[in-house]
Amino acid sequence: MNVLITRPDERGQQLVELLAKEQIFAIHQPLFSVVAGRELPLLPSTVSGLKAGDFLFAVSKNAVDFAHQTLTEIGFGWRSDLQYIAVGQATASYLASHAMQAVCYPLKFANSEGLLELPEMQQNLQGKTILILRAESGREYFAEQAKQRGAEVKVLECYQRIPFTQDMSDKISLAKRAGIDTIVATSSDIVSMLVAQTREEDREWLFQCRLVVVSPRIAKDAQQLGWQTKAIDISEKADNHSLLNTLLKS
Repeated sequence: MNVLITRPDERGQQLVELLAKEQIFAIHQPLFSVVAGRELPLLPSTVSGLKAGDFLFAVSKNAVDFAHQTLTEIGFGWRSDLQYIAVGQATASYLASHAMQAVCYPLKFANSEGLLELPEMQQNLQGKTILILRAESGREYFAEQAKQRGAEVKVLECYQRIPFTQDMSDKISLAKRAGIDTIVATSSDIVSMLVAQTREEDREWLFQCRLVVVSPRIAKDAQQLGWQTKAIDISEKADNHSLLNTLLKS
């Protein structure tokens, strides 16, 4: 097994290192860079405008990093009278360590559906505001459902994902020649970019690669793009150790 890791930033490199300890060859090739979001200057006033008991939802470690840096630079602390939520255990722990507050997260399904099953989301959300810290775009399902339950939802762009386009087709073709037969993709955006940046003559190889994803939704999107169901494995969680365990099951 030779693995292409598309997970961005240091988490992708960490997964490469975990695989190396298992004597598995892996290449780290993120498809986009992460930069500060355009709405970060609005974060302090937006957080200040929340009422006690409102919710703050961080979708990723990147959102936490950029938000924490912005708040710290002006001496603005994370409020202790808000309810903090995250979609997965890793992001929840990361947010808790920065905000120094308790953070709720779904135990069973690390996705929007699991988030909506939290007891905090079952109460009457009328009069509550949910502030979502995320990238320039993202899945809208949680926000839509929360609005239907009576919440006011505010979305703040904490970071942007800038696709790498220069020489990306060459890099993907190089991965093919290096014998890559397994690909790890942790979002639907990554799967879509992977297909878009792969040359037509390399598409057959791409769709024959085993694809490891982190949710049934991403798996469904991958099927629509061209992967066969049997070629897709779904990791139980999105953290690197869960991904490693899924990869080792082959």
